[in-house]
Amino acid sequence: MKLINQILSLAVIATLAFTSCDKADKLPLYGNGTAPVLTAASSTVAPPPADSNKYSLILNWTDPKHGQDLAKYKFVVEIDSSGRNFSKAVSRTIIGKLTDSIVAKDLNAMMLAWGFEFNKAYDLDVRVTSSYGNNNEKLASNILKIRATPYKIPPKVPLPLTGRLFIVGGATDGGWNNPVPVPSQEFARLDETTFGGVFYLKANDAYVLLPTNGSWGTKFVINDRLLPGVDTTGTFFFSTGPGQDFKTPATAGYYKMTIDFQKGTYKVAPITLQHGLPTNLFIVGGATPGGWNNPVPVPSQQLTRLNAVWWEVILPLTTGEKFLILPVNGSWGQKFGVDAPAADNKSGTFKAEGGDFPTPSTSGTYKFRIDFYSGKYQITP
Repeated sequence: MKLINQILSLAVIATLAFTSCDKADKLPLYGNGTAPVLTAASSTVAPPPADSNKYSLILNWTDPKHGQDLAKYKFVVEIDSSGRNFSKAVSRTIIGKLTDSIVAKDLNAMMLAWGFEFNKAYDLDVRVTSSYGNNNEKLASNILKIRATPYKIPPKVPLPLTGRLFIVGGATDGGWNNPVPVPSQEFARLDETTFGGVFYLKANDAYVLLPTNGSWGTKFVINDRLLPGVDTTGTFFFSTGPGQDFKTPATAGYYKMTIDFQKGTYKVAPITLQHGLPTNLFIVGGATPGGWNNPVPVPSQQLTRLNAVWWEVILPLTTGEKFLILPVNGSWGQKFGVDAPAADNKSGTFKAEGGDFPTPSTSGTYKFRIDFYSGKYQITP
């Protein structure tokens, strides 16, 4: 029995010795990394269109030393307009490299998507966040400031060669008669690639846009595959065809229309006009040669309608005096007045039944323009 006990004791000792020899190695311990330092080859980016396929923004950053093979590191580059705290940032993911090169056309597309204007410099914020491949230990770099200028690209829809745009169709006052009545059914050209207008549209009807009044040779329509349906308030795409007629909303009324050839989009939005859209406008007041006498002298104090939304007149204005705009000569029943003037009294916003317009600080001959698309007015020497 004693011998058996001795044998068992020796077996236990041997087992313990064997187990101790088979003990696992300790797990490796990695130290904390260091936030990467971000730099750029140049802090100013303004490539010409001819260099659209070349690298315009080259970024480099230091090794964050996360403690594993660099090939496994993950880097997220973020770019946004300055001052937004990267709330609308465009992100790019880089694996295993300490650099990123962005092609000019890609950076240009980012800036245009943010609504930046062509050939105008803007400030961008750029940062990079490093981590292990599984996103552990994220380390953000410094924020790098870049001055970038988007270059001009061709519009998605070719611009009208005439430089003009008209609306025609059963939804409009002029119906499908072509040529259409002008200036009431002509758009205002807001800038090189954008046209705008305000029109009364009949419900559940149709229309198209024409670059040449009186010609059906070219027209702008809805893309077939992007046909938005009956209620066409909102922003949609258009083209020169093939396609279908634009459709009006289910409710008749005044609508503000924006045709953007650069983006290839049109936007239709309802607009409230207390006095409707006038067919005539007249200027009256102590600042004018006719004073506050109503009716006013015509044609000298009658505004000329340029298109669906712009009216203007050129006449002498007396400083320190005021004036109003009337849709009916001889009637005080309706009027348009100032809403909020600029500090120099040469521009501002207007509204139905607003206050008297103030005059600039110097008497002289001025051009007064009132714009029912933007709700603004301007007084130009």
